[in-house]
Amino acid sequence: MMTFPLFALLQAGYYQQPGGMSMSAASMGMYLLIIIIGILGYVVQARLQSVFRKYSEVQFPGAMTGAEVAEKMLRDNNIHNVKVTHVSGELTDHFNPQTMTVNLSDSVYSSTSVAAAAVAAHECGHAVQHAQGYAPLVMRSQLVPVVQFASTASTWVIILGLIILATTRNEMLCWIGVGMIAMSAIFSLVTLPVEYNASARALEWLKSSRTMQGAELVQAREALSWAARTYLVAALSAVASVLYYVFLILGRRDD
Repeated sequence: MMTFPLFALLQAGYYQQPGGMSMSAASMGMYLLIIIIGILGYVVQARLQSVFRKYSEVQFPGAMTGAEVAEKMLRDNNIHNVKVTHVSGELTDHFNPQTMTVNLSDSVYSSTSVAAAAVAAHECGHAVQHAQGYAPLVMRSQLVPVVQFASTASTWVIILGLIILATTRNEMLCWIGVGMIAMSAIFSLVTLPVEYNASARALEWLKSSRTMQGAELVQAREALSWAARTYLVAALSAVASVLYYVFLILGRRDD
């Protein structure tokens, strides 16, 4: 509901007169968008940590550890070439297709909580995606080397581009930099269906295998829903970053 007036304000900044007032409106809209996304990110992250702490104290009847849940889900999906391993940290869980491992964090690997089971199943959802050639996951994997290079070089390219723009009015290098930043935004957008689908696979398996039922399944769904929202905020932030640089370049053009 809030994004429409924001974009209207951004557009007004460039298509209304006079020029000085238009840039003020564009800047105001851009900064407001960034602030809102920042606050949203903080709220979502805080809520995620709160939910996981809450459900990390809730034991589910199966009394299986996160590692055991992961191993069972892999077996049930006929995946025998993926190893479940332990990694340090909190919420550092991930599936690595290069090493074919499901890596579970300190609070998940040996825990028998609802939160641990949900996270373990989610990461195995990625392993199932990989085994089945899930298209968004394949696309995300292909984007990784491109994004790694682009995220490292883009800021310097834009800085150099702005210097050239100020002296020669040539915008080409600036837009190349924006294109590089846009790759990160595309990566974040592609990540959304990957994460939401992994959670859906996890919840479906938890239910169909009767690993969780009733209240525990509802709790697992809530935990995974909040985890997925962090990726949504990240995607919004990445898009806002692209918009910021677009308006920055357009603003320098009008100087």
